[in-house]
Amino acid sequence: MDNKINEIRRKISTLRAEMTLIEASIRDQVNRDLDCSEASYRLMAMRAEVAQLVGRWKAAGGGERLPTVRERLSRSFEDRAGTKVKVDKAKPAPGHSNARV
Repeated sequence: MDNKINEIRRKISTLRAEMTLIEASIRDQVNRDLDCSEASYRLMAMRAEVAQLVGRWKAAGGGERLPTVRERLSRSFEDRAGTKVKVDKAKPAPGHSNARV
């Protein structure tokens, strides 16, 4: 069951990433005063597919809140930045004491 939930989450993540690209394409077409109806129809179909996948995900037992693309990207950036510098604040440096003199 867990594999099914993870597979659905992967599909949702992939669709969300594709949707951001299509949204950027639509903005570009609007800025150039071009017809963006085809891209808009694709985007609406993708949104319907995401809604269907979320329903399947919930039915399969998925209950936690799905992160947005922005949250996922900022979390992965924080993870990468956090792994470079690790400071153990619990232990004082050798030769140093927290006692006041």
